[in-house]
Amino acid sequence: MIATELVLMLRRRRVWLCWALLCLLPTVVAVLLATTRLAPPPGRGGAFLSAVLSDGQLFPAAALALVLPVFLPITVAIVSGDAVAGEAAAGTLRYLLVRPVGRLKLLVAKLVSVAAFTLLAVLLVTVTSYVVGVLAFGFGPGAELGGGGITSLSGATLTPLQLAGRTAGTVGYLALCMLTLGAVGIFFSTLTDSPLAAALGVLAVVVTSAALQPLDAAEAVRTFLPTQHWLAWIDLFRDPPLLDAVRTGVEVQLGWILVAFGAAWANFTTKDVTS
Repeated sequence: MIATELVLMLRRRRVWLCWALLCLLPTVVAVLLATTRLAPPPGRGGAFLSAVLSDGQLFPAAALALVLPVFLPITVAIVSGDAVAGEAAAGTLRYLLVRPVGRLKLLVAKLVSVAAFTLLAVLLVTVTSYVVGVLAFGFGPGAELGGGGITSLSGATLTPLQLAGRTAGTVGYLALCMLTLGAVGIFFSTLTDSPLAAALGVLAVVVTSAALQPLDAAEAVRTFLPTQHWLAWIDLFRDPPLLDAVRTGVEVQLGWILVAFGAAWANFTTKDVTS
């Protein structure tokens, strides 16, 4: 079942379109920066964007910061919202359940498929932006002199191996954050036969969370908001890396995934799919 869902996910044109659009935005930004040589000053614009002109190896971090607030959540909402609702709308859900396949197993397969989509989305943005960044901005003066030092946003000097490791950690962390939205999307997908309605439900959660973050009245719940910890990965690029915010973020995201998937399972086990 899981292998079947992964194959179906890879065969869908909208999945590849989502990946292509995610990779297109950083590419356009890199072309504009390389052409104009006008990067935003430190403290303005996306994270690491002010430093990419001097070292293209930092562009993957800048690219991830660019797609994180809007484009990445939208693509995850589209794919996860279609997980169950798309089958129901197409009339194939009842035939899936006629076979000896438990509903929990089907939901797990859907969650794994969404997880694969989110991980591949973040990986593709990272790899594409690294290639584009190096081609547009080079390896930086440290690499040219043979030192290999890379100065991060916080001023820390990282070796290429350290940068690769921290970028890999960022990929895993952001994939987990987006999997939270994927689990929420699967839950909404069990509530409706409309993939669009399910996707809009995910985006409503994102917008509500982002709107509550700066409010003093929401201080008691701020830590538990799904978007509160999205930028904690920036602390991985400090020297030494600060892991407290990342650890808290992982715990919050895992909590959301468990609750959302549990709610999806509770609803789906009693859902009437015969109509």
